[in-house]
Amino acid sequence: MYTSTLRLVCVSLLLCLSQSCYQCFVNVEDSLRLCWGHVLTEYNVRNVDACFEKLDRIFNNNETVIEAGRVGKGYDIQLKEILGAEILPLVEEFDQKLNNDTVYEQRLQTAADNFISAASKLPRGFQSAGAVYNCVTCQYDSCEFPLDCPVEEIKVMENSGIRMWCDVPFALPTDIEVIWRFAEEVETQQLDQFKEVTVGADRLYSIPSVTLQHQGTYQCEVYSGQLSLIRVYYYISVTPQVVAGHTELQETFDLSLLPGGQFFSASGDFLRSFLASLLPLLAACLTSLLLLVFLSLGVLHWSSIQEQSHAEETHQADDLGLF
Repeated sequence: MYTSTLRLVCVSLLLCLSQSCYQCFVNVEDSLRLCWGHVLTEYNVRNVDACFEKLDRIFNNNETVIEAGRVGKGYDIQLKEILGAEILPLVEEFDQKLNNDTVYEQRLQTAADNFISAASKLPRGFQSAGAVYNCVTCQYDSCEFPLDCPVEEIKVMENSGIRMWCDVPFALPTDIEVIWRFAEEVETQQLDQFKEVTVGADRLYSIPSVTLQHQGTYQCEVYSGQLSLIRVYYYISVTPQVVAGHTELQETFDLSLLPGGQFFSASGDFLRSFLASLLPLLAACLTSLLLLVFLSLGVLHWSSIQEQSHAEETHQADDLGLF
């Protein structure tokens, strides 16, 4: 009765755990035998639940383990063999024997590390294969992406440089061939409008100095053998340098005007500094102007005195002639 109850509890725990490569390839019976003698060192009591929690942490919630299991179609059998080679010997060794939790921790962690190392060497799931194994769902997931990606627009100034990367949303095999093509002036995905530019393994295409002749759509197509995996598109929009300079000048002019068409300085500090430098000059000009006014008044006053004196002399001469 106790054995049946324990088995039921353990099965429930296994079903509650998140799926992983361990759950995909190790059956419940072997897990029960593996965890039978798990002893908590601190309390010196056997605790199977803690063992399953340890399995969950080391395998089921370990992203590195899950990623290592993302192999290409048909390689799930080898995944099972790799994990079995690590876990089944532990099952035989630990079955009906008591072992401290520290021993379990060390041995299970070593098993997980060995699995990651071996599984990572298996072929990955690529776009060409059409599927990749998922240790979370214990089945193959489709990795089919659309062959033609949407056109991405890039705006660039004339005479500046540009770099385009043939980035793809999936892993690529090692034997890829990359072909860059160009359709001048137009934004398009029509294959018959493109002309081949470069062929090789380089996923980077760069233009050191862009001219108006570089405006158009660039296509990057990735092949594996004779199979096309994906096509990436970039539309390059080139702004002429003269137009750009005129636009910048117009923006600067617009910003420099106050309502009513008055200009303003770029900063208050500059205006204060400019006015301070003008004060001595203004004072000198004002002083000169006042001196000129005083001199003019003095000349006018002197002239007035001279005319008055001449008139008096003439009048006296006239008076003497009468007698």
